[in-house]
Order: sequence, then C-alpha cells, then structure tokens
Amino acid sequence: MQLSAERQRAFAASLLDPRRPAPPGLTGPDGEPSQKRFSVYRNNVAVGLIDALKANFPAACKIVGDEFFRAMARAFALAHPPASPILLDYGAGFPGFIALFEPAATLPYLADVARIERAWSEAYHSPEAEALAAAGFAAAPIEHISALRCELHPSLRLVRSRYPALTIWRMNIGDGVPGPVDLGAGGEDALILRPAADVEVRAMPPGGAEFVAALAGGGSLEEATRSALRVSPGFDLSTHLAVLIGAGAFTGYHVVRGAMTLAIDA
Repeated sequence: MQLSAERQRAFAASLLDPRRPAPPGLTGPDGEPSQKRFSVYRNNVAVGLIDALKANFPAACKIVGDEFFRAMARAFALAHPPASPILLDYGAGFPGFIALFEPAATLPYLADVARIERAWSEAYHSPEAEALAAAGFAAAPIEHISALRCELHPSLRLVRSRYPALTIWRMNIGDGVPGPVDLGAGGEDALILRPAADVEVRAMPPGGAEFVAALAGGGSLEEATRSALRVSPGFDLSTHLAVLIGAGAFTGYHVVRGAMTLAIDA
C-alpha cells in the first residue's frame, strides 16, 4: 500500500533526525514495532550522505581530518536532506554551511576551498559545448570590437576568496603536499573550466575575475575591461583575452549593431 504524503514526510523526518522515534506503523518480521531496526536503517542513510559529501569534498576532508569532517557532514545532512536521489548533486549548500559552522571558525579559508571543490564538480557534470578557437574571433569586425559580447562555456565557474584558497586546495588534492601558507598574503581567484574531458583550475591574475564576472553578466568587452581596470590599472585586454580563448572559455560571441545582431558560434 502506498504511503500518504503526510506519512512519507513523517518517515523522512524520523529518518534524518535521531531524536525522533520510529514512525508509527513500522514493524519488523515479527509484526512488532522495532526501534532498533529503524535506527540501523537511519544510520545507513546518514552514512551514505556523509560518504557522498566526503567524495565530493576530498580536500576539505583532508584539511580537517576524517573524524571532524564526518561530524560536520552529519550536521549538514541532518539540516539539509537531499532534494534529489542523485547523490552526485548533493552538497550544493555545504560550502555555505561550513562558513557558518562554528567549530570550523578557526579555518576561515575552509568554506572557499569547499567552494572550489563544488565548482569543480559542477564543471565536471556541466553540458558539453565546443569551445571557440582563436580563429573564430577573426570574424569579429574590428570597428565594433568594443561592443562584442562573449558567450561563456557552460562549465565555466569563478570562485573568489579573501584567502589563498586555491593554493590550499592544490596542496590537499592528489599528490599535493600541505605546507605553511600566509593567510595574510592576500586572496586568490580561481577559474574552473572543462573545455574538453578534464576540468582545469587556473589562478586568475589581478583584474581577471572582474573581467570574467562582467562578461558573465552580459557586459561587452569594453564594459568588462572597465571593470577590470578599476581594480587593476595594469590590466591588458589583449593578454587576458588570449589566455581565456586558449583556455576554451568561450563558445561564441555576438555584436549588436543598432537593430541588427551579428552572432558567431563555435
């Protein structure tokens, strides 16, 4: 017999909150209520969610250690149950949770490291798209280059941090070796992108994050350059544009000429 929506909600609430008793109506093979059996099932669900977070945030786990991470992940899972049965998608709100998790307050960069990891996962699972090669920009009319609006690759993500979060992330993935980091040395901006099979993570130079953010907001090359120059007077459009094109950051562009629009795609 199918459970009513109300009973399903009660079941889910009891499943994720160890303070709640087993939902009424659940019985074991002997026909009797069994809190112990339900507790085992509840624990298995919690372990599954914690393991999913551990898989999606390996650097954050390495930084704080397995015991601390599992306690933090359990607290998140209880407060934020999955909205989808696909656990690869689970944890979108985990970086924000870490930022407010008081026991992690002594690691102010941890949330930004987790944001890089989340951006990596999103980039990896983003839709396929062909990147526009340098030759594709040759069709852009020189007289309208300042009005050109670039279409960014769907995998592109930008993570900005007041701390050297990118350096710390790199130290804690793969063969990286953790070492001392000067937290007062300034922040880092990371560009996460999957133009082909592999996700690439790049450090953004001064002004680069403002430039990409302006393009992502629909700004023209001229508007994006102005945004970059406000924070980095030495920003060079040609250099940064060439780097982004080489990284596969664009899929096309369009130029608005009065009532007409010229569009170029990969």
